[in-house]
Amino acid sequence: MEQTNLRIYNTLSRKKEIFEPLNPPYVGMYLCGPTVYGDAHLGNARAAISFDILYRYLLHLGYKVRYVRNITDVGHLEQDADEGEDKIAKKAKLEKLEPMEVVQHYTSAYHKVMDKLNVKSPSIEPHASAHIPEQIEMIEEILKNGLAYIENGSVYFDVEKYSKDNNYGILSGRVIDDLRAGTRELDGQKEKRSSLDFALWKKASPEHIMRWNSPWSAGFPGWHLECSAMSSKYLGKQFDIHGGGMDLMFPHHECEIAQAKASNQTDPAKYWMHNNMITLNGQKMSKSLGNSVTMDQLFNGDHPVLQKAFSPMTVRFFILQAHYRSTLDFSNEAIIASGKGYKKILNGLKIIKSLSYSSSPGAGIDEKLNSEILGLCKDCYKAMDDDLNTAVLIATLFNLLKKINLLYSKTLDVSQMSESVFEEMKSTFILFTEDILGLVEENNVKAANLVDALLDFYKEAKDLKQYDKVDKIRTYFKQEGLVIKDLKTGIDWSYEE
Repeated sequence: MEQTNLRIYNTLSRKKEIFEPLNPPYVGMYLCGPTVYGDAHLGNARAAISFDILYRYLLHLGYKVRYVRNITDVGHLEQDADEGEDKIAKKAKLEKLEPMEVVQHYTSAYHKVMDKLNVKSPSIEPHASAHIPEQIEMIEEILKNGLAYIENGSVYFDVEKYSKDNNYGILSGRVIDDLRAGTRELDGQKEKRSSLDFALWKKASPEHIMRWNSPWSAGFPGWHLECSAMSSKYLGKQFDIHGGGMDLMFPHHECEIAQAKASNQTDPAKYWMHNNMITLNGQKMSKSLGNSVTMDQLFNGDHPVLQKAFSPMTVRFFILQAHYRSTLDFSNEAIIASGKGYKKILNGLKIIKSLSYSSSPGAGIDEKLNSEILGLCKDCYKAMDDDLNTAVLIATLFNLLKKINLLYSKTLDVSQMSESVFEEMKSTFILFTEDILGLVEENNVKAANLVDALLDFYKEAKDLKQYDKVDKIRTYFKQEGLVIKDLKTGIDWSYEE
């Protein structure tokens, strides 16, 4: 494995900690995936991209990673509580479909979005509905340990009893006395002993169409239970990293910790990581406010708040320009700037791949330049080791890009640096752009011979002073998002920034 001092912010301890896997070189990580009842939105994308970066970096460091990202397809009720209609069942009724048709449709759509964003597939992607036996088994264990109770065919976790020996609120920092004082009994929740208690199993009402048999009733599992059951099945009773959006910290992840300790007598994860929210012009994104933007709307430009469509890599770059734990504010101006930044990086990638080292007779090595470039290469690792700080990493890549552009324009002679330093700069820029940040070319300029032929026609027309043809060829390139560059060293093309 690469030598590293990777520090990650552990929500549980509220500080950055040196990453030390439970069983090196193996790492188990779990991400709370989407509830598949609607189109993927920016919040889904930020969570997936944030943990894709972690996955990519751990693999680069040489760890063997089992990455589990679940699909919630049952038990997620409308109010994210213990009452209301199942979100997928409601969608199925509205569209006159079987619930699993809804699940299949939106799961496939989610995967297409992830592919466009170049998010790596997880090692395992379990569905909650396919793990009902494991969830029933976990409930039975919690009941056996006296930390749950049965009421009218439903099973509830006893938060008050659990809190006598455990800290319910350890992750979010909430105090149970404050939680108790801030809650009230709600209609339909009278069967709970306390309003703090949460459902492990709900008896299905006659109209509820998603139900399974259990020792207690025909019903369905609580939303919080699925992740506990599936993470312990595939990663063990305790694993390395559990992640998700900050909105899941309470109550979802808090309940997961309680369930795991009540059934497995251990904290489920050593490190808890949470990405922050995305706002729109300073306001929280939500469907109720009408300012939520789906990924397809972003890609098509089909939303009132959007000035135009934005490409998947532009969106990925926009998300990566902020640290995953910071609030990210979406605006047309911000994402347009991200598009320009992405194209600059992509142009740098094209240039550095085309450059090769050559020494000039009698040229002296500039040790200060060597040292500066090696320092920037090390800074790329420092940025990632500092809690996956992609914002600082991108800034460092832009500093490397300045040197690359100087080499490209011949303002800087490559022989001023040693060959080993040049190769280090080249491999570092490519590695962190493509493999770690996951930025790829999406203009599909693969017909290299055709592009070269057009450039030959351009040069010929320019030499013959046929400026109408020169302008026409430039227009063709511009329509494809490309520009022709007349350099001292010849003619080349780049992505339009």
